[in-house]
Amino acid sequence: MTVHWKLVVDCADATTLAAFWAAALEYVVEDPTPLIDELLAAGYVSSETVVDHGDRKTFRGFGAVRHPDDPFEAGSGTGLGRRILFQEVPERKVVKNRLHIDLHAEPGGRDALVERVESLGASRGDEVDQGPAGHWWVMRDPEGNEFCVS
Repeated sequence: MTVHWKLVVDCADATTLAAFWAAALEYVVEDPTPLIDELLAAGYVSSETVVDHGDRKTFRGFGAVRHPDDPFEAGSGTGLGRRILFQEVPERKVVKNRLHIDLHAEPGGRDALVERVESLGASRGDEVDQGPAGHWWVMRDPEGNEFCVS
């Protein structure tokens, strides 16, 4: 039996980080508006648990992105494949990540990908050149979470 999973990232601003990673990965920001409307109408959740974000609603403190080609639940917008959930927590990031995402550019496209994610709000950290073993940039997303671009 295959185990279904999602990566969960603690953060300070879930909707902003979800928008960054959706753009960086060319993913889709999940839209739980139909589910939220249903839950609000039935009285299962209160308006305090919901935030308007542009033309959609989201649960306060959460945002998620999914691969655009993967299946998803139409009623909730929840991805059933490659998915990252961002959840707001009160504490700030203070140390290096123990888990990170690597973005792999097309051959010869590393510099263009680095510039693209910088234009979305990422910043460069260290450049690592291990000769034939690999050459990549350590980057930071808008909240300082490290990821690599090779």
